[in-house]
This record gives sequence, C-alpha cells and structure tokens, in this order.
Amino acid sequence: MSMITERPVPGRPPGDPESAAVAAGPDARRDPLTLFRAYLALTKPQIVELLLVTTVPAMMIAAGGWPDLRTLAVVLVGGAMAGGAASALNCYIDRDIDQVMRRTKRRPLPANTVTPKSVLIFGLTLAVISVALMAVFTNWLATALTAGAIFYYDVIYTLWLKRRTPANTFWGGICGSAPVIIGWAAVTGTVSALGWALFAVVFFWQMPHFYALAIKYKDDYARAGIPMLPVVRSAGRVNFEIVLYTVLTVAASLVAWPLGLGWIYGAAAIVTGVAFLAEALLLVKRVRAGGPTKPMRLFHWSITYLTILFIAVAVDALI
Repeated sequence: MSMITERPVPGRPPGDPESAAVAAGPDARRDPLTLFRAYLALTKPQIVELLLVTTVPAMMIAAGGWPDLRTLAVVLVGGAMAGGAASALNCYIDRDIDQVMRRTKRRPLPANTVTPKSVLIFGLTLAVISVALMAVFTNWLATALTAGAIFYYDVIYTLWLKRRTPANTFWGGICGSAPVIIGWAAVTGTVSALGWALFAVVFFWQMPHFYALAIKYKDDYARAGIPMLPVVRSAGRVNFEIVLYTVLTVAASLVAWPLGLGWIYGAAAIVTGVAFLAEALLLVKRVRAGGPTKPMRLFHWSITYLTILFIAVAVDALI
C-alpha cells in the first residue's frame, strides 16, 4: 500500500486528478514529449555537438585515419553522455542564478518543468554510465580524463570558481578542452605533443568565444552576481584579453601544424586564423567607438573558425 499522502490543492477536491499531479511534482504534470525535450535541453546539446566536433578529428589524426569503429562509437556515446551529465549537473547547481537571468530563465528548472531532485539523479546517472562505458571499452587514461572533466566542470568551476573570480572563464577552459585529449587517449593510450597542441587551440579559443557572449549578457551576469570579466573589469581590459587569447589561439593552431598535420590544415589555420583575429579586432574597434558592439558576430564566427579548423584536421588524417 502506498504511503504517499496527497497534498490538497486549493479549490479542488482531494480526489481530483489535477491534485494528484500537483502533489507529484512538475515531472508528473508533463506529457512524455515535453519531458523528453526538457531532459534533452538539460544536456545542452549545442555544447555537446561542439565538443564532438573537436573530438572526432582528434581521434582520426591520432589513429592516422579512421580509428577503430568500436572505440569511435564508445567515445562518441560516452563523450556525449559525459558532456550531457556535466551540463545537467551545472543546471542543477546554477538553478538559483538561472532564474534571474533572461538568457537562462526558460531552462527546464527555472521554468518548473522538472524538479531539482530529478535533474540531480539524471545528471549523476549519465555521469556514472559515461565513465563506466569508457572504463570498459577504452583505457584508464581516457576514463580518468572523462571523470576528471565532469568533476572539474561541476565542482571546481561551477561550484567554486564561477562565482568567485573573473578568471572563471580561463579556468573553465580546461574542461572545455578535455574532449580533444580524451579522444586522443582513447585511441593511443597516451597524449602526444600534437594532441596537447590541439588542446591548447580549444583552450585559448574559449576566452574570446565566451567573452563575446559575456559582453552581450553583461547585465544578466551582473544581476545574478556572477563576476564575469565584462562585469567587473573595464572595457579596455576585456578588449586586451579578447585580442590576446585570439592571438594565442591562432599561434597554437600554427604550432600544431608541423607536429603531424599537412598543407590542408596549414592553409585552413592561416586563412581562418587571420579572419578570426580580424573579427576580434573589429569588436574591439566597435567597443572603443561606443556604438553598437555586436559581440555575437565574434561569438558565431568563433564557432565557424573552430569547426573549419578541425574539419581540416580530419581531412589531413585521411590523405
């Protein structure tokens, strides 16, 4: 016999079906399709997609062509689940600030589509399954890097650094770059100099990429009390870091070239690198002029840059 006590809903009789749904929480009041979409949104699929865009080419160049298909499938599934787990747990931890930011207030938790407990269980379940997959089908290094990336993102970055230092984006870049070396380690059991160079590309890339977003949503972060660089530092300091890390991104991409990549990658690194730096300088120019800054132009171009660069890595691996 069930021991759950039905909570009465004002204006409705105790046996009313709606009363039972409200008592059971938001999850019980949603149809399966709505819940599926909510849980999918918790995994932030756009971020997962971007992570996999860097992982597969890294695995290909590490293998000198197509890697073992079982390893590729495991890393794709396990990596997607690990990224989804980290994102879901991030949503659970940040549910207090998500509800005061316009950019995030429609996420499943602020929208009351799902309960915090269900999100916590969902995130932890994905984390356990993803690490287990890597442990059974890859090797200890890839498994340790996967578990470490989830822990670092949710505990070190989200719980600690994000709310305490304007260097949060810098330190958060470590876990965002981890998929490159996870994929490399899954193929070879180690990480070579080229693997670390590609890691550096993604690491440095995250600063101009995310600073552009932070400029766009500066008021949101200020309202939530998050010390993102554009909130707590001058426009000049933000401009300096955008240009600095764009230069470092392009430099890292060029360092990677002679370590095992061919002319297709080299040409892509030069052409897209020049365009990426030009877009960063244009943003700085617009900020200094005091007119519309249009930071999302740099944000979107940065995604295009990274995608083209890693497609070139994959092409070079096949020729």
